[in-house]
Amino acid sequence: MIPNILSVAGSDPSGGAGIQADIKAISACGGYAMAALTALTAQNTCGVAGVHLVPPDFVAAQIAAIRADIRIDAVKIGMLGDAAIVRAVAAALEGLDAPVVLDPVMVAKGGDRLLRADAVAALRDHLSLATVVTPNLPEAADLLGVGMAATRAEMEAQARALLQLGPRAVLLKGGHLDAPDCPDLVAWSDGLTWLPGPRHATRRTHGTGCTLSSALATGLGYGMPPVAAAARAKAYVAAAIGAADALTVGHGQGPVHHFHADRGGVLA
Repeated sequence: MIPNILSVAGSDPSGGAGIQADIKAISACGGYAMAALTALTAQNTCGVAGVHLVPPDFVAAQIAAIRADIRIDAVKIGMLGDAAIVRAVAAALEGLDAPVVLDPVMVAKGGDRLLRADAVAALRDHLSLATVVTPNLPEAADLLGVGMAATRAEMEAQARALLQLGPRAVLLKGGHLDAPDCPDLVAWSDGLTWLPGPRHATRRTHGTGCTLSSALATGLGYGMPPVAAAARAKAYVAAAIGAADALTVGHGQGPVHHFHADRGGVLA
């Protein structure tokens, strides 16, 4: 059975991140993609020129409409924008029996802030909503109110600290680590698992966080356990980055190639 995956996130008109990346990743990984928009952005591969947040009650109305009609097998949450939208999404998903992947989108690749500073506390308060939370190192530091992890030992400590805030598992992304490789860390109640990965010498990494969390949600929607779903998602994103030079999109931080291994729309 093909799982129905709901993405709750902002729009990227350049197609590399946000809802657009989520739909591509979910589809490439074998899911049926649905979307509830939280924000419109004016952006391209060079940066974000503007953000228009969707009213919280209308964000909730989109989710309610889907819940009233369609089975939801997993949810991916991305850009939420402000505290009111954080609370609206949490309330709209209350009681849903499906795994939730929370990607705490705070800052775009170009450095533009996508989550207002006063909303970080609201997001922290609702981490218990998540089956898996997927911060990168700056996002984890922001959520915990500490400095960014600079070593694997510090990553392990911060992953454990994030677990104490309520999610069932943490996928802490190590792309910002000063290392020749790109190690990610999965933490859950039973322990820690490192996911090794190559570091590609490319600027075409726009939307990698959105893509990873969507691929992870799709794996969970298929019933995979978090560690296996995270490993599958990481392998998919690594290959999408590795194939990104096949695309000629924009003059800045280019997107990854979501359909690099397309064989009828489903990846093995």
